[in-house]
Amino acid sequence: MSAARRPGAVVTGLGLVTPLGRKPAEVFDALTAGRSGIRAVPEGHAAHGWLNAAGIAPAIDGREVLPPTETRCVDRFVLLALAAADDALADAGLVVGRDADPHRTAVVLATGGGGLETFEQQSQRRTERGRPGVSPYLLPGMLSNMATARIAIKHGIRGFSTAIVTACAAGAQAVAEGLRLIRSGDADVVVCGGTESSLHPTIAAAFTNARALASGWDDPTQASRPFDSRRNGFVLGEGSAVLILESPEHAAARGAAGYAELTGWGASTDAHHPTMPRPDGAGAADAMRSALANAGLTPADIGYVNAHGTGTKLGDVAETAALRSVFGGHAPAVSSTKGATGHLLGAAGALEAAVTALAVARGTLPPTVNLTEPDPACDLDHVRGAARTGPLTAALSNAFAFGGHNLSLVFEPASTPSLR
Repeated sequence: MSAARRPGAVVTGLGLVTPLGRKPAEVFDALTAGRSGIRAVPEGHAAHGWLNAAGIAPAIDGREVLPPTETRCVDRFVLLALAAADDALADAGLVVGRDADPHRTAVVLATGGGGLETFEQQSQRRTERGRPGVSPYLLPGMLSNMATARIAIKHGIRGFSTAIVTACAAGAQAVAEGLRLIRSGDADVVVCGGTESSLHPTIAAAFTNARALASGWDDPTQASRPFDSRRNGFVLGEGSAVLILESPEHAAARGAAGYAELTGWGASTDAHHPTMPRPDGAGAADAMRSALANAGLTPADIGYVNAHGTGTKLGDVAETAALRSVFGGHAPAVSSTKGATGHLLGAAGALEAAVTALAVARGTLPPTVNLTEPDPACDLDHVRGAARTGPLTAALSNAFAFGGHNLSLVFEPASTPSLR
């Protein structure tokens, strides 16, 4: 362990809306049991006939999270974010204005595409009815910053707020930004995470035509296979994950327990290709090394990596190369959440950060679902078949994206009493 140590941020609350359920314990128990949340798209769903398999999150009634008069034209990605944020704040036992200064509380929410489904629907109405057919509520319903804005409005949060849109690294980057805000002294509390709802025909068609999606699986639960020799693409998923980060002093002052402590982050850019990673994984390795240095740790301190692990041929091999480069002879245990949830795009990094925090809190490593025949080109210490147990000194969570964005996060046991 390096001598250089910087303050971290305590994860005091989690809110999840995922293909595996909504309660953090429910989601983590499903992951550790090796259950899949991926299923066939039912009739009546917008993506029926367009996707063979998907990770579908629970339905959110707009009236659950907003007054009935404010639900017009609010895209599902906003509703998912509001539900996750409400749950995360409740889980933390935190009411802004009572337990935290509104001006010292921040919101950072990520999304890959924002309200694309709403935009598509309104475009169709314009085609059919002309200008009068377009709702005046279109923009406040679908802009990428509206998940952030709605959370701030609902909870009276008046500090820094922003939206992150770095594709599939966005959720992790939002969490990293939370740590940056706390370390800089600009916030005591940060509501951060990601949200995505892209299970609709145009996005499905685009990924299908790009040959990025898993295909040929009669059983949808078998389709997502990170690092497996039979993998042939990823499964599209949706959902939201929100983490409540607090400075250790703020959490201790109100007696808040923590799941884990976020102690480091690292970012890099491949500068290589719009969609393909560097084959040698050099950009991803740079992000991991930066995260370790930021946390004041060495590779030997990491006992577990929650991999980006999408199940694509190129991506899994590139990430394997990156992990080998960083860890050398020290081989931490590795697993991918996406085998059970599919790929939540802009929300993926946030969900996997939450899973990593839970793994640290419980001392339990979830297995990669469907990893039955590991690809020899992905020769890692995979957690497969069953969960592993044992205390973790530190864990790493990876998120990589189209455009070459790479993010890594480091979690360690909480400095406050632990939430399990």
